[in-house]
Amino acid sequence: MGILTAQRIESYYNTFKGIDITFTKDMIQVTGLITEQVHLKCGSDFWPCVFFSTSFQGAKVVANVKSGLIGKLQKANNSVSLRFCFKSPEDGNPLTFFVAGRVIGVAPYKNSQDVSLLSVQFTQRPPDDLIEIIGRIFDANVNSAKRKDDHIPITTESQRKIKLLSKETVAFIQGVPRRCILREVAFTNAKVIMLGVAKFLIDKEISLRFDFDDPRESFVIKGKVVDSEPVEGKQEMVALTLIYAEGSIPTGYKIRVNEYLNSTRLQSERDLFPVKQKNKPKEKSEKAEENAETDEIAEAGENAETDEIAEAEE
Repeated sequence: MGILTAQRIESYYNTFKGIDITFTKDMIQVTGLITEQVHLKCGSDFWPCVFFSTSFQGAKVVANVKSGLIGKLQKANNSVSLRFCFKSPEDGNPLTFFVAGRVIGVAPYKNSQDVSLLSVQFTQRPPDDLIEIIGRIFDANVNSAKRKDDHIPITTESQRKIKLLSKETVAFIQGVPRRCILREVAFTNAKVIMLGVAKFLIDKEISLRFDFDDPRESFVIKGKVVDSEPVEGKQEMVALTLIYAEGSIPTGYKIRVNEYLNSTRLQSERDLFPVKQKNKPKEKSEKAEENAETDEIAEAGENAETDEIAEAEE
């Protein structure tokens, strides 16, 4: 483990150790929790369980107590171990570890006599793997509020770092798919370039598709077009600013944006002590790339867009 990773994990633990994360469907997908491989161990026996929530200090799990779990807990003085299992983001293999704890509370789950919610207090600091997996989510949620207006211009370099498969994507405006180019992204908004007339697009509902790699993920985020501006040299095209709908932003998308912004901040800190290097000519300027892409979209969609605009005007 490098020193930067160690520092980040220590920061996660100290900052977020008292906060719980609830394992919703979204959180299960983001963390890679393998639900069928998590267990509660008491003595030498294992009980299947469902993780309800966890923090760095404890967890809540749902388990069937009809099979003698309560009696086993009493004999073990409430000592247990929780078996966590996540899908590794690097290779997809299961990442498994145990965390020791004590059961400090048992309550019927949804008034059931057979199933209970067990509150477990960890008796040791959890492994760094758990701190890193959960800490990334906490950090992204905090920064999505603190840095919501920090924009990421989509260039060849930023596309590679954020692991975006392509700057070209699809926006669905009132259910109609339109090809577009991502110009900027942020936690709560984005800017795209597409064929169209601004007055027919402002205030329209829009859904924007994102495709990421490593790991492969796709998100469709709902929003609204709130502003527009002309594209220099492209009269038939328009740059649209859209605001995401509250509550529609996937946690996985927040993590992608957050990790890119964190990496650029670290790079800025390193640049305080720059090492002189020879300037290398760019293979293609960012402006040239954008012009080439807008030309391609304009040529491919001119006829279709003209028909749609005509229909809208009628």
